[in-house]
Amino acid sequence: MARSRDEIDRIEAAKRTWQEEVVDPRVQRFKIPKSPVRFYTPADQRDFDFLEKVGFPGQYPFTAGNRAFEGWRAHAEAAARLGAGGSYGTSSSGRYSGYGTAEDYRDYLWEMQALGSRRGSNVAFDLATQCGYDSDSPNAMGEVGRVGVAVDSIRDFRTIYEPFTGELEVDKVASNFTINAPCCVILAMLAVLAEERGAPLERIRGTPQNDILKEFIARGTQIFPPRPSMRLFRDTLVFCRTHLPAMNVNSIGGYHIREAGATRVQDLAFSMVNGIAYLQEGVDAGLEVDDFAAKFTFNSFGGSMQVYHEVAFQRAARRMWARILKERFGATHPKAMIIRQPITAHIGCTSTTLQRPLNNVARSVVGGMAAAMSGGMPSAYPPYDEPLGLGHSRESLQLSTDATRIMVYEAGLTDVVDPWAGSYFMESLTDEIEAEAQAEIERIEGMGGAVAAIENAYMPRAVARSAYERQQRIERQEDFVVGVNCFTGENELELSIEHMAHEFYDPEHLRTAEERQLAKLAELKRERSESAVSRSLAALEIQAKDPEANVMPTLIECVKSEATLQEMCDVMRGVFGEAEPIKL
Repeated sequence: MARSRDEIDRIEAAKRTWQEEVVDPRVQRFKIPKSPVRFYTPADQRDFDFLEKVGFPGQYPFTAGNRAFEGWRAHAEAAARLGAGGSYGTSSSGRYSGYGTAEDYRDYLWEMQALGSRRGSNVAFDLATQCGYDSDSPNAMGEVGRVGVAVDSIRDFRTIYEPFTGELEVDKVASNFTINAPCCVILAMLAVLAEERGAPLERIRGTPQNDILKEFIARGTQIFPPRPSMRLFRDTLVFCRTHLPAMNVNSIGGYHIREAGATRVQDLAFSMVNGIAYLQEGVDAGLEVDDFAAKFTFNSFGGSMQVYHEVAFQRAARRMWARILKERFGATHPKAMIIRQPITAHIGCTSTTLQRPLNNVARSVVGGMAAAMSGGMPSAYPPYDEPLGLGHSRESLQLSTDATRIMVYEAGLTDVVDPWAGSYFMESLTDEIEAEAQAEIERIEGMGGAVAAIENAYMPRAVARSAYERQQRIERQEDFVVGVNCFTGENELELSIEHMAHEFYDPEHLRTAEERQLAKLAELKRERSESAVSRSLAALEIQAKDPEANVMPTLIECVKSEATLQEMCDVMRGVFGEAEPIKL
């Protein structure tokens, strides 16, 4: 309810008196330039309208949350009594994982199932696969199977899914694919696998990342120039809505943008303009926004140690996305207006430190508290050994899991939805972040939108500049990081803990992955029909040259012929060209 002008004037006058009589003398006493803290009053929310700005959880504008309460919360008490260990059936994919060859990853999945996992695959692809190269490419040398699993052809894809049969058949579990530029090829492999298994395409569930714009801005695994890349996004979007209706279309990644160095406002604004560009592709393709927007997801936004700001960020993001869908694109269905993401606020992996790594437990708990206060599960993420190398120890995973449980069951942090609703401070901060992000959105829209702001290098340069400035603030001790640039004296203790590594990530497997993968690829090329491969690739070239055609059906034929991922990508490189390096 908005307060009267007279009441606001009285509060402001009283605040000025308080400033002069209480705050200023204390500032002078401690010989500092200004007060190190702020105090908020109703004057900071002059025209606050609760229903317009906040509303109720599960209702537009979704500031307070996407739902009245989350599904996991409904069964939290029962899960604790049964000792369910956080397993929620087959409705979601398993832990993000993958390394070495398809056989290595398959064996890992079998091990997970032996330990009770009933979830689908959540595939981390190696860098060569992400960039559209086969394992025998000179560009792949030394990278095969290192940061994910190598997938060169449908044979590798089949191998990965060998553990998924019976009640865990491909149409009964959800699959996640963290891949972007060649996402169309991976989706084609999924469609072929489902057909081979006799699984109806309309029942296939899961989420491909399929967020190519953030690759140009932050990660750098783009293959084709921005506009042909968006054409491929359009083709996957239309194909999914037509043939894979239960499949999510994408997973928009503000997280990667922030981890690359973006500020909080850049993270929010760049994520929104990327989302707008994807939505426009669907509209231009003749799809109904209420239908396809409901299948958009967000991987997550970035995070930091600034709890209040991250809570406000999540609230502002939900409100902005809902308004974009409703006011700009004319969405009417609530499901099309919500930000669907697995986690809300968190600290981000770049907030963890190699120095005194056990301090990261405290940091991740801070992030979990922010998540709880912004409408999500209070996940103590990431585990404390995140900066120590690939893979988390069993101890760190246990600590992370138990910290999450403590926040839910002992601290009761999820007993109230949006506990900050109506707070003078939080509502002001939410408005502030939204206004700054909106100004950045308008700047980018003035350039012609997200694709134009990538082509002119505005967004990637802004991220690089912000990353440099943040590092400079740390080095100048303007930003403090405990154990890194402060409290590092000789009297400080270095704590350590024994590690029980996951035995499934066998170092010997990693060492021999490239050799084994190359042998498999050579075998495939000896055994397949080269004439069938040539015919399918020639058809792909014809379809790629037609901007109105959808390449997905032809890619499916290429996959069936046992054409490799790079062979398909090379055909499209020949038609679309390759992405040019962005000069920062």
